[in-house]
Amino acid sequence: MSITRRSFIKVSGASAAVLGLGLVGCSGGSDGSGSGEAASKLQTIKDRGVLNCGVKADVLGYGYMDTATQEYEGLEIDLCYQIAAAVFGTTYEEAKEQGLCDFTTVTPSTRGTLIDSGALDIVAATYTITPEREESWDFSTPYRTDSVGIMVKKANGWTSMEDLDGQVIGVSTGSTTQGAVEQMLKDEGFSCTPSFVEYQSYPEIKDALDAGMVQAFAMDRSTLNTYMDDSVELLQPEIEFGTQEYGVATEKDSDLSPVVDDTVKELLENGWMDEEIELWLGASA
Repeated sequence: MSITRRSFIKVSGASAAVLGLGLVGCSGGSDGSGSGEAASKLQTIKDRGVLNCGVKADVLGYGYMDTATQEYEGLEIDLCYQIAAAVFGTTYEEAKEQGLCDFTTVTPSTRGTLIDSGALDIVAATYTITPEREESWDFSTPYRTDSVGIMVKKANGWTSMEDLDGQVIGVSTGSTTQGAVEQMLKDEGFSCTPSFVEYQSYPEIKDALDAGMVQAFAMDRSTLNTYMDDSVELLQPEIEFGTQEYGVATEKDSDLSPVVDDTVKELLENGWMDEEIELWLGASA
């Protein structure tokens, strides 16, 4: 799957606004005010010359590594370039042409750790905003909302969540999925009691499902869409639960955070995000 991004879409307001923010970040470290490490984040990125971005490599439409080109593609990849354009005061097209983003594949268990270590400046990786996570990292305004689904084998002939009683559900390590499923079963009045096993990656869960090691694969529906084939289906897809709001994560109290948030807000307001959703997600949106 490879889609060429339309080149005419760009952000002008956020890119222009960040020029001033960048100057503030630069002067803050030398005026003796003791503004702290966070105030130097923008200047650190500018001095480095590239924005370090954490993204997914296995979620179609969001962050996906095209095996033919060995390049990342998707809505979140484009979003990273827009943020880089704002940071460096350029356009989306120029940010992409100049390679102003350096991408690193992350998993739910590594996203926050890599921000904390300073290895990543931003994470745009279907990262669900929760009150607990907001205590450790800054998050942008949500750019996408999703819900949780439960994938099962069609051959089982299951029609109800009750069929999960005594079964094993595979979930991703570090995700909020198990809690969402348990809360849904309680809210909907189901009496079934499944168990859960955590895996480090989504392909591992799908392999476990195919091998019969787990009987269900629970995750955000956008993620499950990547692994849909003729052998699987969503169990009771009409039950909408576990709303997931995705945001771009940054270091807590960093001067990069408002730049990221302003960029996301502008992309939502000017219709760019809607076009991206149509481009990359289409009917699955």
